[in-house]
Amino acid sequence: MLRKILIHLLLPLNIIMAQSHEDIELANEYYQQGDLEKAKILYQELAQNPYNVQLIASNYLTLLKSTGDFSEAERFLTNAIRRFASNVQFQSNLAGVYAESGDLSKLDKYITDLRKESRSNPFQLSILAQYLANEQLYEQALLFFQDSREVRNNPTVHALEMASIYRMINDKSSMIEEYLNYASDSPNRLSYIKNLLQSFIQEDEELDELENTLIRKMQEDPEDTKFAELLLWVELQRKNFYGAFIQARAVDKRNDQPGDRSMDIGRIALENNAYEDAAEIFAYVAKQYPTSRNYQFARRLWMEAKEQKIKNTYPVSQEDIRDLANQYQLLYNELYPSQTSFDALRSKALLHAFYLDEIDIAAQYLNQLVQNPRAGMQLISQSKLDLGDIYLLKGEPWEATLLYSQVEKAYKSHELGYDAKLRNARLHYFTGNFALAKGHLDILKKNTTREISNDAISLGMLITDNTALDTTDAVMQEFANIELLIFQNKKAQANHRLSEMLDQYMHHSITDEIFWLKSKLELEVGNTQSAIDYLDRILASYSYDILADDAAFKKAEIVEQQLKDVEQAKTLYQQFLIEYPGSMYAAEARKRFRQLRGDFIN
Repeated sequence: MLRKILIHLLLPLNIIMAQSHEDIELANEYYQQGDLEKAKILYQELAQNPYNVQLIASNYLTLLKSTGDFSEAERFLTNAIRRFASNVQFQSNLAGVYAESGDLSKLDKYITDLRKESRSNPFQLSILAQYLANEQLYEQALLFFQDSREVRNNPTVHALEMASIYRMINDKSSMIEEYLNYASDSPNRLSYIKNLLQSFIQEDEELDELENTLIRKMQEDPEDTKFAELLLWVELQRKNFYGAFIQARAVDKRNDQPGDRSMDIGRIALENNAYEDAAEIFAYVAKQYPTSRNYQFARRLWMEAKEQKIKNTYPVSQEDIRDLANQYQLLYNELYPSQTSFDALRSKALLHAFYLDEIDIAAQYLNQLVQNPRAGMQLISQSKLDLGDIYLLKGEPWEATLLYSQVEKAYKSHELGYDAKLRNARLHYFTGNFALAKGHLDILKKNTTREISNDAISLGMLITDNTALDTTDAVMQEFANIELLIFQNKKAQANHRLSEMLDQYMHHSITDEIFWLKSKLELEVGNTQSAIDYLDRILASYSYDILADDAAFKKAEIVEQQLKDVEQAKTLYQQFLIEYPGSMYAAEARKRFRQLRGDFIN
């Protein structure tokens, strides 16, 4: 009997709820279809029932504000707040209605009263701040966040939320201040803050503002290294590697470290082709910390920076190469026996072989490494590969392939083994055994490092494209002979024979490859404009072919690194990304474009 009574009591309520649900769906349908008058009538009726208020509030309020019926919106929300006092979203909605209606005096009074009412409840203050921000009442939201800070007695709470609001109202100075507030709570937050700043600070003036703020923070708290780290990072964004080094040096001293951060900056400078800055940084670490764990690395990288500068300054100075080889000998003598000393001897040998044309001296040093067990198996194997190259320079391919094959067999599933297989493939290409070379290259296209895979793909496509329609392989063999001359450092002879090939085979499929090699050789002897002209010939006549993206990227690189024309290089990289979005150079082109544009280094 009791159950029957309850059923009879609840049945009308269920019927009412079901009817309300149907009416809400109908009102929403009218609203979505744009029939606002019918929707409004239904919503007004539904609003009389407290059960419906929270279900219809979003659409109904949007409808009322879009039709300018702010008085009805105010009545609806006033009633809703009275019925649902704990729903602070309705309170922020009412502030939004006052703002949109233009009644700013009523808005100010309401916000003042709301702040007083919420003053003792920091949680409610922060929730209201978020809802006010959603209403785009940014200044008011900041007031509530600041109130929450005061009540909590925590000057850094809500830093990210406030920084986001300052960003929206384009107050970059306050945004920076809040991001630094957030970082000040924990050193683990530095990387996150760098990423945020990287996204939102792109102009020189903004970097200046950040720098000034950081300097002020450092003066206020000299013992806090986080701000020094961020200031160091700012200098990197400007590609001011020496300026970053000055900050890194200070951080090292403060943390009592033997040049750790300075070494990091040196490596970044080296990666960004700032060879002079890199050399100066590594020289400082080596001289300042001669007994530290960083000394040998600093000495080795100091030499590498100098070597890269010499090799990338065209035409390459033989005198500078000779001096570099002597410095490697001094480094070897100083640090023997150590891995750094053996690496130095190998670098010296390669300079004698490929730049000074002193093949026998190079072979002597490499044999010295191969016969020294202290050098370690990996360096010994690398030296064997180098010796194979020496035999190739001397015109003894059989001796070369024996050494390549030894390393390939010993390191079957290792990068050294893949490198050996690639060198064997190159040897077969030089000697005209194109089918065997192609077989090696097909294996290397996958399951190896990206660099080796790319080289394998490039050489494989060169062979395929220029032998498929040529039954004699004569043209391909002539081109391979010229590439062997280049490998043997007989570049003037090679350049002359390329010119002869152009005269003889101007309309052959290999012509764009000839232009490519001519461009490379002209660049190496310092004829920068001539190098660009050959690349332009590829782009003009072979824009559909495989070398088009190589030529476009190389042209941008020459303009950037040799001509130092930042604006033209930026334009060329941007054009490259539009025309060759699927190129293997796309990621690097995007990175260089962003660096030239002034984007950041992490």
